[in-house]
Amino acid sequence: MRRFTFFAILIALISTGSSAYAQSASKSPFTDIRGHWAENTIVEMVSRGILDGYPDGTFRPDAPVKVDQFIKMLILSYTDLHQNGERSWNSSFLQSLSAENQTIVKQDYRYFDFKPATTGYWAKPFIDVASDLHFLNRSRYSDFQNDMTRENVAEVIYYTLQETEFLEDSQFSRQLAEAYGDLMSASEREQKFIAEALVKGIMQGYPNGYFGVGDKVTRAQSLVLLNRLTDKKTRIAVKSADNSDLQLSVPTVGGGTRVIVFPDRRMRDAYEVLKQAGALRGSNHDLLDTRLRLFKDQKEKDAVLAASVSDKVQEETALWLDPQYNTYGITIRLREGTLARNQEAIEAFANYLFGYNSATFRERFNDICGKVASGSKVASQQLEIADDKVDVLVDLTAKTVIFSISKKS
Repeated sequence: MRRFTFFAILIALISTGSSAYAQSASKSPFTDIRGHWAENTIVEMVSRGILDGYPDGTFRPDAPVKVDQFIKMLILSYTDLHQNGERSWNSSFLQSLSAENQTIVKQDYRYFDFKPATTGYWAKPFIDVASDLHFLNRSRYSDFQNDMTRENVAEVIYYTLQETEFLEDSQFSRQLAEAYGDLMSASEREQKFIAEALVKGIMQGYPNGYFGVGDKVTRAQSLVLLNRLTDKKTRIAVKSADNSDLQLSVPTVGGGTRVIVFPDRRMRDAYEVLKQAGALRGSNHDLLDTRLRLFKDQKEKDAVLAASVSDKVQEETALWLDPQYNTYGITIRLREGTLARNQEAIEAFANYLFGYNSATFRERFNDICGKVASGSKVASQQLEIADDKVDVLVDLTAKTVIFSISKKS
């Protein structure tokens, strides 16, 4: 009886294991991807029609991908596949584009069918749209049928991010990339591309501490990289190797964040002053990246936040930092009541920047703004206040003044 029970349990276990294997195998439409590190991504991306297998039932995940194949996959990654087999641009992708690129898509690619050319070079439609949207520098390739290298992929990722998201702080990304032993074997411009792809969590180096400059990119790797590019949830979490107190993660448009590396303690602390200055306007402000926008009221705030890039609706005052050029600024549009509404916030910013000399700056600031607001002719000019120079740019037609503040050289 015990022997019978033992064999019954053994048979059940074998059957269960076989069933589990069968279910796993059924998920893999190709004979050569079972157990592959990218199997799940391959299956998902193939189901979306991003890349196909071969007639013999293989996918060849470790075969090099060609430049033209990668560009086609890039474009298809930003589309939705419908039940009837047709494709359309993904709505979130369209919203991420600049006004210029939205116009290009609507006018030039409104009826784009996302299919290879039936006459001539098959990849031309995909290369054309990628080039027109500035995802691709066409002149960089003498032959689109060459194998794609890791730095080629990093370049396409860089330009695509530039058009659909934003680029990270270049100093921070470069610090991260310098940890890889072979980075210097890439050209200076390639290093910029590699650094951005790394800091975005789309590409990563090898366990041996190298990025793999010059290495060819495989079909499987391409799908994983494009999945990370188009789906932020799949990106690799990136942490700074340097715990410098001059680094700070700040909110960006769209609900994301980016790491800023401030050039010195003065600007790092100025960011905290921006937060305090914004609070002085209650809810009529927002602070994204290193720019504090001050609005007349909630109605104006809603209008600005809802506006597209091409709309001319703008905040009435902005206090900003430019870490790359170590410059501070105030942009003020002199509508009725602008100075009075934003006086406290501007004074808080100016008091921090100029210290004991803040009264001198405020006097010149109020004088220039008052004249521009009244319609008097005021020329652009340069002021010197203690150790700082202040470039004053005046637009009399728009009644807008920009005060750009930096250290005297």
